[in-house]
Amino acid sequence: MDLIGDQVRVQYCHFHKISLSARIPLTDTLNGLIKMTQFPQIVLGSRNRKKIGEIAELFSPYGIELIGVSEFPHVEDVVEDGNSFAANAEKKATEVAKILNRWVIAEDSGLCVDALGGAPGIYSARYAGEHGADANNNEKLLRELAAVPSEKRTAHYVCYAVLSDPTGQVRLHSEGRCGGLILRDYRGEHGFGYDPLFLVPEFHQTFGQLSPAVKRHISHRAKAFERLIPQVIRLFENFTEDLTQ
Repeated sequence: MDLIGDQVRVQYCHFHKISLSARIPLTDTLNGLIKMTQFPQIVLGSRNRKKIGEIAELFSPYGIELIGVSEFPHVEDVVEDGNSFAANAEKKATEVAKILNRWVIAEDSGLCVDALGGAPGIYSARYAGEHGADANNNEKLLRELAAVPSEKRTAHYVCYAVLSDPTGQVRLHSEGRCGGLILRDYRGEHGFGYDPLFLVPEFHQTFGQLSPAVKRHISHRAKAFERLIPQVIRLFENFTEDLTQ
């Protein structure tokens, strides 16, 4: 089965009819369509608006449209019960892909603090119990590190990203990391999660202080997608090349 072809072939049929009725050469119509719809739309398996916006901006320069799974109300949240970032990302991507019959990217990310043995890790979003309660998660982190000296408050963010095809098969994956230190007080209002506490030594600022433009280049998520996006483009370009032969 040609998975990418199945998604756009209907559009080609539609343009074929237009070319016949308007007496436009079919080759010209096909070439124009490739330029207009070179890549399939991708669904991001997340309902976090800030995360969706952050990742969509990474794909935008390449003409790839990315929308959140929140656009599909009938899709329920995937239970993240894996024992690693990779397992959770793969489960989210493949389950949503099979439900929607679409290309889906999912990522799982979190903060790993060395003094806490890697915690909160895969439980970063629900460290204090409630999923997505940033303020509570940050307060718990500060309590856990209260007796830890500044030089031992090292940590790193991890992002594991996966692309699933419409049948639920993982086609691509990548991982990105960004190291830093956990501060004792909040700095900055950008970002989300633990960003106001996560200091990037090279920039002398937290993720909460860094501008979105800078963060798009140095964050764990940026690094993961910096590796993933070229793979996605090659995968989709191979289809368009085959189509024109």
